[in-house]
Amino acid sequence: MPADARIADLAPSALELTSYDREHAVTYMRLLDAVADNADWREIARIVLGLDPTVEPDRARRTFESHLARAKWLTGHGYRDLLRGGWPEQ
Repeated sequence: MPADARIADLAPSALELTSYDREHAVTYMRLLDAVADNADWREIARIVLGLDPTVEPDRARRTFESHLARAKWLTGHGYRDLLRGGWPEQ
């Protein structure tokens, strides 16, 4: 993820790939990877999303769930557009 890429509280819910999705494609992949490894959502929020679940538990959980849902959507639908446009540069 680019150093200046800010994580929004909620991931997009559009039915098409957005510029936010392109900018955060690596974040989505890291989320899916961590979930597949059975990592605790609090650890994922801290490491991948840069949020502290002990300070802001509701925000951290909401942001985690929103981005995970978008990551799952991307694997079933949006990835085609992402691949057509090329993988984002790091």
